[in-house]
Amino acid sequence: MTPETASSSVAVGNPPVRRLAAWPVADLRDLATEHGTPLYVLDLDRVRENADRLRRAFPDAEIEYAVKANAIGCVLETIADTGLGAECAAAGEVVRALDAGFDRVRYTAVNPPARDLDRVVDLAAEHDIAITIGASDTLDRLAERGWAGELFVRVNPGVGAGHHAKVRTGTDPKFGVPGERAAAVVSEAAERAFDVRGLHAHAGSGILDADDLDTHRALVARMGELTAEIVDRGIDLDTVIVGGGFGVPYRESASPLDLDSLATATCEALGGVDGSGDPGVKLGIEPGRYLVADAGVLVTRVNTVKETPETTVVGVDAGMTDLLRPALYDAHHAIRSLARDAGERETMSTAVAGPVCESADALARGRELAAPTRGDLLAVGNAGAYGYEMANTYNSRPRPAVVALDDGESRVCVRRETIDDLTRLEVER
Repeated sequence: MTPETASSSVAVGNPPVRRLAAWPVADLRDLATEHGTPLYVLDLDRVRENADRLRRAFPDAEIEYAVKANAIGCVLETIADTGLGAECAAAGEVVRALDAGFDRVRYTAVNPPARDLDRVVDLAAEHDIAITIGASDTLDRLAERGWAGELFVRVNPGVGAGHHAKVRTGTDPKFGVPGERAAAVVSEAAERAFDVRGLHAHAGSGILDADDLDTHRALVARMGELTAEIVDRGIDLDTVIVGGGFGVPYRESASPLDLDSLATATCEALGGVDGSGDPGVKLGIEPGRYLVADAGVLVTRVNTVKETPETTVVGVDAGMTDLLRPALYDAHHAIRSLARDAGERETMSTAVAGPVCESADALARGRELAAPTRGDLLAVGNAGAYGYEMANTYNSRPRPAVVALDDGESRVCVRRETIDDLTRLEVER
């Protein structure tokens, strides 16, 4: 299989990445005025554009959206309508994907709790759900529950890529069956009458530059070799899924991912084992952030401006409870002022800090911004992936609202959480 990739030219209105500067400032100000801050704004039209670009680059591949990137209902429904499948990391994601209308759902079981397996097996009795295992004893646990359906075996490839050590799954023993044992686990599953469909491997999240691409290519080639080894054992495989989230340029100076080159390199690596260019299996990919990251921004309001000997601290009402990535990964997100006269102000070095009682609670440090004043609105870019999805209620801070833009209209798709919501599950004495 060597799918023909689409032309490298990009349709007008569908650039390979949407920069923060492309968001309409006046519209963001109006939404913040109407709905308050912190506020996530998601552009569903952009999600569709990203899905279309993936389809054009990988026309013959099985594409499954990694639901963990953003599981909000309006996002899932939009992606389901494009015809993509769903890759889920927990039973809750399986339920939400089915509720959103996905026809194809795969559950990737990573040390799965018993309640997750119970729920997924129950759902599989009525829905088309495949399961990916990452340990041989999961076969026993599935057999105990009477399930022997479509199965993928996750392989630990021994190579990792991605934007941070915490997301380079390909080298972490937590994930997948060791490569040297994978063929034996596949054989065992086939002998036990599981419907073994294929293999799965994941290098890491945020694959973007040349080094990441080399690692990705090595992973895919290894999967091609392993596929040939298993086929030689007399076991037919249908699909090889090469996970690894396709990256987006969080820094404004970084170039976007060359998706066509990635597609070509992936297909060549998978089909290059015997020189024929045809591995005899279908390619599967599972992008997450690539679909949703640049489709979202976080809008926050300045509540404090404090001059210190080290820097100007810009205190805002969004923090690590709203956008965790900077605190967790030292992640960079573009930030711009939405003030009407921002272009006329001098710029200055700032630390943009949230309201959480942790020194890690900073959205940015050493960041040049138009001189801030209390009441200004700031926009934080590339917040559509792992933004609201990782939001939390530490310090008893309610989570923000989410507004979706869809075909020129806006609507609330997640209401702002309240303090009453935070205590709703507590049991009175």
